Amino acid sequence: MAFGVAVGALFVVERLRPLRALKEPGPSRVGRNLMIGLLGAATTAAGELPVVAPAQRLAEQRRLGLLRSIPLRRLPRVCRFLLGFLLLDYTLYLWHWLNHRVPVLWRFHAVHHLDLDLDSTTGLRFHFGELALAAGFRAAQVLLIGVDRSTLRVWQQMLVLSVVFHHSNLALPIEVEQALQTVFVTPRMHGIHHSTDGDEMNTNYSSLLSWWDNVHGACDAMCRKHRSRSASKAMPSRKT
Repeated sequence: MAFGVAVGALFVVERLRPLRALKEPGPSRVGRNLMIGLLGAATTAAGELPVVAPAQRLAEQRRLGLLRSIPLRRLPRVCRFLLGFLLLDYTLYLWHWLNHRVPVLWRFHAVHHLDLDLDSTTGLRFHFGELALAAGFRAAQVLLIGVDRSTLRVWQQMLVLSVVFHHSNLALPIEVEQALQTVFVTPRMHGIHHSTDGDEMNTNYSSLLSWWDNVHGACDAMCRKHRSRSASKAMPSRKT
């Protein structure tokens, strides 16, 4: 309920303060994205019970994962929570990078980039095949990292809100956006990733925390320069 209210409010506000002019401003595109999003949500829910939940139980029963190793499980709970949160977000960064580099993964992920506009509904537009594969990846995260249920739940909730927010067409004051970018991915920052320019599209893979692009040099000088403007928005004819 709260998520729906937040997305609805963002949908309204981004139309009052648009960052970019929409190429397809009518209801057809929004309806299309919502239908893809509903199918994706059903796929995510269907993958949770048979894939992610059993992996969580197995990891708990057999003490699997890095955070359940003897040195780390002795850390205070808050430290394990923070470390688990960071590892979940970092490994998602790697998964996103793979979705652009591995042809079979790109075939599914390209559906997300095919949206010629960029707004909050783009954050819902993911092919159900990509989300089915993501369920398997999430299970691998749980088994390898060893995060507990509460850490996984908090990270997933923040991730979904972040994805909808940074895909939005909301024009924040540049000072506010630059401050947010020190920690979180923002609309201008992620807009570069949806550029028609291949060099720009292959930057800014972060989904929640913005740090990983700097760690990997995936946010170069050109990318940082363009954070202050909106990227050209369209889908290249082929993967670059």
